[in-house]
Amino acid sequence: MGGTRVHLLAAEPGEPARPHSANDQIQIALIGAGQQGQYDTGIALRVPGVKLLAAADCYDGRLTHCKELWGKDLFTTRDYQEIITRKDIDALIIATPDLWHKQAALDAMNAGKDVYLEKPMIHVYSDGPEIIDTARKTQRILQVGSQRVSSLIYKKAQQFYQAGAIGELNSVNAWWDRNYAVGAFEASIPPDASPETIDWPRFLGTAPQIPFNPEHFFQWRKWRAYGSGVAGDLFVHLFSGTHFITGTHGPTRAMSTGGLRFWKDGRDFPDVLMALFDFPQGFNLYLRVNFVSGGPQTDNEGFIFTGNEGTMQIGASGAALLSDYNRDAVTLSGMRHRPDPGYEISSWANATQKIFLAEYKKKYHLPQPPAPPPRKESFVAPEKYNDSYDHLKNFFEALRTRQPVVEDPVFGFRAAGAALLSNLSYEQNAPVRWDPEEMKLL
Repeated sequence: MGGTRVHLLAAEPGEPARPHSANDQIQIALIGAGQQGQYDTGIALRVPGVKLLAAADCYDGRLTHCKELWGKDLFTTRDYQEIITRKDIDALIIATPDLWHKQAALDAMNAGKDVYLEKPMIHVYSDGPEIIDTARKTQRILQVGSQRVSSLIYKKAQQFYQAGAIGELNSVNAWWDRNYAVGAFEASIPPDASPETIDWPRFLGTAPQIPFNPEHFFQWRKWRAYGSGVAGDLFVHLFSGTHFITGTHGPTRAMSTGGLRFWKDGRDFPDVLMALFDFPQGFNLYLRVNFVSGGPQTDNEGFIFTGNEGTMQIGASGAALLSDYNRDAVTLSGMRHRPDPGYEISSWANATQKIFLAEYKKKYHLPQPPAPPPRKESFVAPEKYNDSYDHLKNFFEALRTRQPVVEDPVFGFRAAGAALLSNLSYEQNAPVRWDPEEMKLL
């Protein structure tokens, strides 16, 4: 929306937002203009009818680059409050460090803005109910930015699963391994980083008030005070995918282990983390993140869903050396069981074998038609396919229609709440329990 019409239609807190027509321009702003925020915004601007008006960040260099990317007339500020109070802004992309997710989202929704909130939705468990309640109270749309749930690949996997293609699910094996420094949270630090170019007090917010430290600012994912470690950054994607494909709401118990195996640089999160989860539907989930994978691939992500009649694989197999790795593909394979269990009787007396075979054939009505041949089916996304585009497109379509998004705050809390169980179990060196329906720790 643009022009004076914005002031007439902008929603007040608690007032239902009016739908945008297909011809309306949706005007957005960015809060948290780091690498992820700038990436999200760049993808958002590819969606027709979306315009960026403003950006906020605590580092001046990022604000300068936003103007370089999107025009010198772009309004920039260190204080996001100057953005959320503007009547001409309809929605916000929030890509701050995790500790700011809740407050920025609450402030935005209470100011009448719809929100695209980067994952994980929460930093601590108490964030979840507040975000959910505020979204309901203000009638704002909030989409959590775990884009796999909008992927063509995951939708195809969901169809395979719902059609019973692998039979009864008993286990899911998922991983996200990395083998490069930046992927292990070792973000680069610009040469002009200083208290003059960075609003350090604003960045710290409610975190411990420590002296200026550019490593903490640019590599914030390494510390609990600001981030959620590999669980909040990567496990949450794997949970989002598992929940979306299977239709489940989350596990009831979690056990994790790991440690700092290589990146012993002062961080207080492990660089290798493995976790097991019990699901009430009768299957187990195994998750792994290894930031020192040693393989030729810098980024290796995948799933294997195992049922009693087959497997469904997204991405590579567990072998890091596999040459045909493709995250944007799902492969179904397997063979249905024979109607009879089979037998091994060669060590018995011949007479006993004959008696057994006669009874066996009668019991299982043999001979049966031959079992169907092994099956294999693959679906590959189009070249240069981008699931982030589909996820943001889903968000903007919801703004136009006021219909639900694919990843609302309840879905986002269930994914993040489940993922962060692995941090709790690691810290406590013990299993932890979770109620996925009520979304609370037990």
